[in-house]
Amino acid sequence: MHVERHRTAHVGWLRAAVLGANDGLISTASLVVGVAASGTTRSAVLIAGVAGLVAGAMSMAAGEFVSVSSQADTESADLARERRELATDPVGERAELTSIYVQRGLTPELAAQVTEQLMAHDALGAHARDELGLSEITAARPLQAAVASAAAFALGAILPVLVVAFVPPPRIAVLVTASALVMLMVLGAVAAKVGAASVVRGALRVAFWGVLAMGASALVGRLFGTTVA
Repeated sequence: MHVERHRTAHVGWLRAAVLGANDGLISTASLVVGVAASGTTRSAVLIAGVAGLVAGAMSMAAGEFVSVSSQADTESADLARERRELATDPVGERAELTSIYVQRGLTPELAAQVTEQLMAHDALGAHARDELGLSEITAARPLQAAVASAAAFALGAILPVLVVAFVPPPRIAVLVTASALVMLMVLGAVAAKVGAASVVRGALRVAFWGVLAMGASALVGRLFGTTVA
């Protein structure tokens, strides 16, 4: 049996997972670097990091759930409309599907035959796929996206929190920045590899924005921070 594995099958969870991990790593690392640069104590930096991890993970979950739920609602509304149109105007829907196949290169006669067979098998599925562009692979899954985003954010954010917990306070900013950059490049490379894109470009792209975010946070900490006794 010939089995094909397409990259689009990973699109839903991969987007949420990569976005969550990158966001968790960049935002939490930037937060702790900014707080550490202000000259505060290790405990204050650690509290800030843990709070950022929890708040960020919940925010990512809520944001993804709401966003993907809106997509799912739109898909459901379109399918309901197609279902009504198939019930009230099957001839018009048959002509519409035939026209789509003709535009894709089939002769009118063959397009009509294909339409007849597909609608006899699964009329709504045929219209969902060929008229609306909906399929099982790309279907919106709000809960899956929310869980993946929250888990990925937490996994990304845990690295800077652990660094803060175990390294000497004077080295927190440097080691958080260095470890975050290494992990960001790994995440960028993995995401590019799964998506069949350039590994080097993916790694450098993520690292660039990570440096920018952490640098800006450190600058703010230096400029406006105060030392807590």
